[in-house]
Amino acid sequence: MSDVCDNLMMLEERVEKEKKNMVGEGEKPKAVIIGGSIAGISSAHALTLAGWDVLVLEKTTSPPTGSPTGAGLGLNSLSQQIIHSWLPPHQKQLLHNTTLTLTIDQNHATDSEKKFSWTLTRDESFNFRAAHWADLHGLLYNALPPNVFLWGHLFLSVHVADDKGSVIVKAKVLETGKIIEIVGDFLVAADGCLSSLRQKYLPDFKLRYSGYCAWRGVLDFSKIENSETINGIRKAYPDLGKCLYFDLASGTHTVLYELQNKKLNWIWYVNQPEPEVKGTSVTMKVNNDMIQKMHQEAEQVWIPELVKVIKETKDPFLNFIYDSDPLEKIFWDNVVLVGDAAHPTTPHCLRSTNMSILDAAVLGKCIEKWGPEKLGSALEEYQFVRLPVTSKEVLYSRRLGRLKQGLVLPDREPFDPKLIRPEDCQELLLRNTPFFNDEPLSLL
Repeated sequence: MSDVCDNLMMLEERVEKEKKNMVGEGEKPKAVIIGGSIAGISSAHALTLAGWDVLVLEKTTSPPTGSPTGAGLGLNSLSQQIIHSWLPPHQKQLLHNTTLTLTIDQNHATDSEKKFSWTLTRDESFNFRAAHWADLHGLLYNALPPNVFLWGHLFLSVHVADDKGSVIVKAKVLETGKIIEIVGDFLVAADGCLSSLRQKYLPDFKLRYSGYCAWRGVLDFSKIENSETINGIRKAYPDLGKCLYFDLASGTHTVLYELQNKKLNWIWYVNQPEPEVKGTSVTMKVNNDMIQKMHQEAEQVWIPELVKVIKETKDPFLNFIYDSDPLEKIFWDNVVLVGDAAHPTTPHCLRSTNMSILDAAVLGKCIEKWGPEKLGSALEEYQFVRLPVTSKEVLYSRRLGRLKQGLVLPDREPFDPKLIRPEDCQELLLRNTPFFNDEPLSLL
């Protein structure tokens, strides 16, 4: 605890210096980033590489340690290349060591009455890697220069100077209640799909509820590697460790893949009315009654091998799935949106993390290209490059989710995996996602 306090004191001393100093001759320009998740930490890397001084404000009080309850994610080949470019030479092998390959994208149909599954599609050139959120975050965090993060700092407000030459950010130190001011040249809003900064500039903005939620869990099987459950799931899903599995039943579907260090990540999408979301999270802590009911419903739908994995997972949690219609603008003066703040999306194309990493990389390239004196031109180019890409990906992911959940689409009958047509199979392939392997990094 004393180390955390000492770190906070050093960081607050740095903040006090920043309040007194703006960019002068020989000084680096300063960027303030709100939010220290993947979008924020990626932006910190990209802007540091572009020659900027960076400060990240994160409301959680300390870095995640170990592998807490969290989610798996998939990294496409371009995101892998970008992350490699951010790592020092002696750490470049760590991305490979903390992830597992996903070379196969496979879709199954499940007959819930007969508890039988069969293959619909199989793409053996998928070329993703699977990671646990905490592992990827830790890898990126440990590769940053020291004193970049202000942990336990809650963003309150931002004021853009009249001459558009600086931003003044107010934040609350949660441990002490003290209000501090931080001066920078521009602000990066990486504060997620419920972004308060986006709400400041778009007060009428509202998220769109997808029509379904997602039960999620990570089963640590390191101590039950030879159990009936693990032997059974490996027999039913023989390519675990290199395959991203989707199981589709009537009006629902699941996702299953293996993570590094003997973990299985699963997701189950369930159609339901929009819940009353309390607070500032789209994740709900669930009680034992809710978990037991979920287990009973799983037994009615999925094959026994998958049900056992779901039932043996500790601390499953519930995500409400939201997205939004694409924004027309993602920067205002010296404030720019990245990640889910810029384009809330459903998770069906594994785009959220990859879009965040690409946002950061493009932002860094544009900032480096134009320099601090032409910040407006840099942000204009960032918006011009990213908006067409992310807009198409958000809408495609929305359509794919509604398809797999058997929900109404304007141009076709509701999808039923037991009555699938050949053209339906093609729609299920993730490689049909816009810009699947060729996202532009700049105008050049």
